[in-house]
Amino acid sequence: MSIIDTIIYFESERIFYSMKTAGIIAEYNPFHHGHLYQLKQVREHIGADFIIIAMSGDFVQRGEPAIFDKYTRTRMALSCGADLVLEIPSISATSSAENFAYYGVSLLDQMGVVDFLCFGSELGELPPLQKAAKILWEEPETFKSRLRSCLRQGLSYPASTDEALRFCDMDLSGVLSSPNNILAIEYLKALRRRESKIVPVTIRRRGQGYHDTSLSVPPQIRDENTDFASASAIRRLIFEGSENHWKSELPAPALQALLEEQPKPCPISPNDLSALLNYRLLEALRNHDDLSRFADISPELAKRLIHSALDFSSFTGRTEHLKTRNYTYARVCRAMLHLLLNITSEDIRTLRELGGVPYARVLGFCRRAEPLLSTIKANASIPLITKTADAGSLLSPRIFSMLEKDFFSSHLYQSLSFQKGRPMKNEYTKSVMILP
Repeated sequence: MSIIDTIIYFESERIFYSMKTAGIIAEYNPFHHGHLYQLKQVREHIGADFIIIAMSGDFVQRGEPAIFDKYTRTRMALSCGADLVLEIPSISATSSAENFAYYGVSLLDQMGVVDFLCFGSELGELPPLQKAAKILWEEPETFKSRLRSCLRQGLSYPASTDEALRFCDMDLSGVLSSPNNILAIEYLKALRRRESKIVPVTIRRRGQGYHDTSLSVPPQIRDENTDFASASAIRRLIFEGSENHWKSELPAPALQALLEEQPKPCPISPNDLSALLNYRLLEALRNHDDLSRFADISPELAKRLIHSALDFSSFTGRTEHLKTRNYTYARVCRAMLHLLLNITSEDIRTLRELGGVPYARVLGFCRRAEPLLSTIKANASIPLITKTADAGSLLSPRIFSMLEKDFFSSHLYQSLSFQKGRPMKNEYTKSVMILP
C-alpha cells in the first residue's frame, strides 16, 4: 500500500479529523537529509497538520551514546519541521529492536491523537512487510518448526528467523536482511499487539544503506533529494574531524540548530565510555557481583565479562572481543551499556507488565503545536511531563523510579560532555525547549 493508497483507504472509511497528526519513531543520530526528506513526504503526501517525534534520549538502540545530546537533536528536529519531540524512556530506547519499536509505538498510541505511524523501509511497500509481521506475530507451526531446524544446524537466531520466514513465503526471502525493514516489521507487530487504530505508512528509504560508512556520491554532484549519506557515514566523518565534509551532510536548518546549541560541536563516541566501563567491571570483580541481573546479560556473558575485567580495553575493543555468532556486536554493546546505566532485567519485566510506556516526557515543541499539546492533555492515557518538578506528583513511586533512570542516563552523558569542555544544565534545571 503506497502513501496515496493509504490516504484513499483512510478517506474511504469516512474517518475525518479536524487535524491530521503523524507520528515518527526516530533517533536522529544525527538528523540528516534523509530525515528531512521523510518529514517533507509526511507533510506533502499525508497532509499532516502536526508531526510528533518519539525520539531516543542520550543513548540509542545500538547500545551507544548518541553523537549529540538529546536537546541538541531535539532542536535539530524542530528546526526541520517536527512539531513536538517526546523522549523514549532509556529502558526501552536501549533495548532490542522489538522492544524499541513496541514502546515507541505505545508512546505515540497513548497520546490519543496520532492518526498515522510513518516509517522508512528498504521495501517501501506495506503488503510484504505486513505479511512478514503477521507470520512473526502469529508464529504458525511451519515457521516454528523451520526455525528450530535452522537453530539445530548451527545458524544464528537472526539467520534462522530469516530462513524460517522465507520457508513460509518465498516472496519474503531476504526481507530481514535490511535494518529498516526489520524495524518496520516490528512497528507493524506492535500495532497488532496493541490493536491500535493508528494507520501505518511506509516511505521508501533513499540514499546509502544503513551501515554504509563511506560517501558513495561526492558532495559537489549529489542530488539532495535522493543521494543521502547514512547516519553511520556522517558519524564517521564527524569523529574523523572532517568538518567541511560532514557539515554539508546536514540540512542547513539542522546545522544551524546544532551550532546554536554547540558553537563548537562536542560529539560523544562509544569509547568515551571506556574508563567508566573498565571501572564498573573492576568493581564487579571486587564485589563478586552477579552481572546476569542486568538487561541483555546472560549468565554466560556475565562470566565472560568478569573474566575479561583485567583485560583493559576500549568500549569498542571489548565489544569486538566479546561478540560471537550468538552475541552480535549490538547485543554486546547494549549489555555493557545496561551495566553502566543500571538497567536490569527486572526493569524490562516491569515495563512489560505495564503494557506500554507509562509517561510521556516532552523534550521540546514549536509554538505552532500548542493546540496539539492541549489536545494531547485532554486525550492522553498517560501523564504528560513538561516540568521535572511536577513528575513526583504525577507518577507513582514505581514509575517515578523509571523516570529517574532517564535522569541518571542523561547525567552520565552530561559528565562525558563536561570532560570534553562542554558543561550542560542538569535534568532538574533544564527547561523544555520551545521554538517559535
